[in-house]
Formats: sequence, C-alpha cells, structure tokens
Amino acid sequence: MNKTGFRTAIASTAAVLIIGSTASPAAAGRPGQLAASDWPTYHRDNARTGDAVDLAPLGTLGTAWKSTLDGAVYGQPLVVGGQILAATENNTVYALDPATGAPRWSAHLGEPARRSELPCGNIDPLGITGTMVYDAATSRVYALAELTGGHHVLAGVNVTTGAVEVRTALEPPKGDPIAHQQRSALTLHDGRVYVPYGGLAGDCANYIGSVASVTTASTDPISYSVPTTREAGIWAPGGGVVDGQRLLFAVGNGESTTGYDDSDSVLALSPALQRVDLFAPDTWADDNAKDLDLGSSNPTLLGEHVIAVGKRGTGYVLRHDQLGGIGGELAQTEICRSFGGSSTSGDTAYLPCSDGPAAVRVDADGTPHVIWRAAVRANGSPTIGGGAVWVVDYRTGVLYALAPADGSVRAQLNLGTVPHFASPTLSGDRAYVGTMTGVVAVSGA
Repeated sequence: MNKTGFRTAIASTAAVLIIGSTASPAAAGRPGQLAASDWPTYHRDNARTGDAVDLAPLGTLGTAWKSTLDGAVYGQPLVVGGQILAATENNTVYALDPATGAPRWSAHLGEPARRSELPCGNIDPLGITGTMVYDAATSRVYALAELTGGHHVLAGVNVTTGAVEVRTALEPPKGDPIAHQQRSALTLHDGRVYVPYGGLAGDCANYIGSVASVTTASTDPISYSVPTTREAGIWAPGGGVVDGQRLLFAVGNGESTTGYDDSDSVLALSPALQRVDLFAPDTWADDNAKDLDLGSSNPTLLGEHVIAVGKRGTGYVLRHDQLGGIGGELAQTEICRSFGGSSTSGDTAYLPCSDGPAAVRVDADGTPHVIWRAAVRANGSPTIGGGAVWVVDYRTGVLYALAPADGSVRAQLNLGTVPHFASPTLSGDRAYVGTMTGVVAVSGA
C-alpha cells in the first residue's frame, strides 16, 4: 500500500469529518457534523496526530480566561459545536463558553473514589481521568467515571443539553475492579467506545491490563485482557490508536520474567477485541523486572511505520501492518524515556520525553533519525499547530511554543499547576489546557 492509501486507511470517521466538513461552528453540534476547528478526541483524531492544521499563526501568548471547576482536569479538553468540553476528577462533565470559560451546563456522574478507599494511587479524588471522546452520530460525549467503592461507569452525555442519555457499568474483565485506574483516552471506532484499563500509581493489588467496549447505545459488551497473571496495564494517555481496522495499544510490564505473557508490548486488536498482532522487545524479561516497559507512551503512526518508545528510552521502528513479534523491529535507536502521547505532522513525529520532546523522522527502510531534542525540559505531551509545537512542562506549569525546525523556544506562558501528562488542545486561535483547578484558555495560539 502506498503512503497516500495508508493515510486514508488510518483516518477515523471523526478525522474524515473534521477535514472534509464545511459546517460552521454553530452547526457543528448537530449529529453527524463537525467543524474544521473541532477537537473531538485525544490529539484530535483516531490516528492521534495532534495536528491542528487550521490553527492561527503563533502570536503573543496570554491568558484569555481561567475556569474554576469542581476538580482537577486530567483528560485533554475537547472542542465540539462551539464549546469546550472538560471532565473533572469529581466526576463532572462540563460544557464551557469558549469566549469566557463560563459553564453552559454540567452533568455530575456520581461520587468519585477517595484515596482512603483505594489500595494505592496518587489522585484524590479519583473520578474521570481518561480523555473523553465525542460521537457525532449521537451528539454525545462519552466519559468513564470511577465511583466510590471502585465501580466504573461509562456515560454518554448530550453535548447540547447536558442530559445523561446513556449510562452503563463497564468494569475491567479480570482482577479486582478497585485496583484498576482508567487513565488512557477513550477511542470511538465504528460505533463502539473502547476503554483501556491499567493500575493505580504504585502497581498494587490485583489488576490486569484490559480493554472493554460497548456500542454507543451501551449494548454488546466485549473485552480483552492481557494473558498475564498480574499487571500489564494499558494506561498511556493516548489510548487506542486506530490503524485501518486495527487498534494499537501500548502495554506495560507484566509479572513474568520467564514465560512471555504479551506484556511490555504494542498490541494490535481487532474491533472485536481479538489480538491479531504484537511487538515486544527482546529485552522484555529485563524490562518487566526493572519496570522499563513500552506502556508509558502510546504507539506513533508515521507513514507506513509505527514508532514505539517507553521507559527504557529505546525507540523501535515497526511495520504498521506486521508488527514483528518478539524482537522483530525493523530498526532501533536511543531516543528518550517517553511518557505520554505523541503527535505527527508530515514525515515528523514529536515524542513526549521526560527531559523535553524529541522530533524523529523515519526513512523508507525504517531507519530512524532524531532530528532534535528540545532545549527545555518540558515533559508533557506535544501537539502541533500555527507553526509551533506546543508542550507543557507539568513540573513547572509552563506552556511552551517550540519551533518545529529545531525545537527552540518561540514563546512561553505560565499556566499555574497542571496535572501529569497535560497536553494542549488547539482550536481557532486558542490553546486549552486542563489544570488542577479547571481549564485555562491561552490566546495568541
């Protein structure tokens, strides 16, 4: 398949509507329509490109508004139908006015879990952590809420009215529900919502990495669990990456160091959640023993290749349609310790790194090249638009706009305290970032 055909194949329904729609922002809230500036899922489309091709050119950055909500916003804010959608750790979904940040409606999904009732963890309270996803066909945004008692509920909220139209229990299929945390972004594909599960910070108790799914009408539940005795969490913030009719997930370290158990891997699952392919490094046993797995960063689609890089710092280049099994990469190189979600534009991938993002290109034969490493140690998940690479340093709360050519700083702005793995949403002439108290809108984007 040539590259043009491949890129067409990986486009999600949402991505096609974004690129091809002529709907105005006012009309974009109607079922089946999205505006060009909408951002309906993590990093804008199901390939997780994070590329806002219509963003206004970079200007002077400033704080347009700060909206204080009822909890921290860990998931990436969405832009749909002329409003900003955000979800909090207090289990409330909000629609915000993009001009002022004032709430238009809110929907509370239930009492969140408290740290005192969990076996471990570092988010308190623990409510909605994974990025929501919007379904244009039903005009609903879907969120996974963690409730007191360790229960997990998927809700579909009408984006026009705020009414909760769908609500269903969606527990991880194996292990103890209370030991699981849902941090990865939700994925919408062919009328189904896919929800990955990992463990709590501290890797305690009996959790097993899995993906659960129902239709957008909350029917026909299916699931997949990593065939390990414990751990192997699926928790990278980018969630499932859609590659044609396959969903790619990064999997964390499993408990085994003797018999391979599908952990420390990139898994390809069918829409029916059958495993159809995998890649694991030949260092998997050592990775599992030392917590140096691939599960910390979602797979990156770049042309006909997949880049996989995790906690060890080694970047593996794979064929997108034949991942290679154990040790079957096309090439590898040292890139960085990667935590978060990546973005791509043209032939370049921008990867999240613990000490500042990296720009990477891959030759036709799979040879990778690190083009630059940013001079600033911004450790968030980068997005792209307006002639800049946007990345947050969540240790300091500073948003940076970097030059795509060399990673130099073009502009910066202090946002306040932001959560781990924060990633800017880009739309129109604004950037939107979740904070520990709500959402901040940045002008000049």
